[in-house]
Amino acid sequence: MKSTLFAAALAAAAATGAAAAPEKYMLDASHSQILFDYNHLGFSTTWGMFSGFEGEIMFDQENPAASSVNVSMPLNMMFTGWQARFDHFMTKDFFDATEDETVSFSSTAIEVTGDSTAKITGDLTLNGVTKPVVLDAKLNQTGEHPMAKKPWAGFDATATVLRSDFNLGQFAPFVSDEVNIKISIEAMKADS
Repeated sequence: MKSTLFAAALAAAAATGAAAAPEKYMLDASHSQILFDYNHLGFSTTWGMFSGFEGEIMFDQENPAASSVNVSMPLNMMFTGWQARFDHFMTKDFFDATEDETVSFSSTAIEVTGDSTAKITGDLTLNGVTKPVVLDAKLNQTGEHPMAKKPWAGFDATATVLRSDFNLGQFAPFVSDEVNIKISIEAMKADS
């Protein structure tokens, strides 16, 4: 089987035996973040973050390609470090967002590329637009969580998206169209 280590990681290190059906792992919202950055007029790199989001990983150990990842978060959970910037992002220049608007990612394919790496293709829905995105994912660690005493896993991933693909291209190219995304998540095996 291609990349047994990464397959085991997606399963969050199931304690024993091979599972014949997908197992559910929930994201640990308190230890999962999405960072984004973009170039501002060539003078600086501006950063933002999402935290406190929800999601799950379903993993089929016999067929890792049948696994899936689903994540969603309220747009208003975005942190920009400056209230005036956040307020501007919520205007018609960018999101023109309602209070309950969400951002979501749903995987459509997982290709294991190495012992601790994979490409996760999925649909990113942002600003009412859905586009395919490929995440370059890396396993950080799997094992029993020392305090929770249950299977746990940690992953990092990166991607680059174009703001204009999601009707958010205001001020491009002066403010870069490209937005770099860095993701770090922890996931715990769901209770039966």
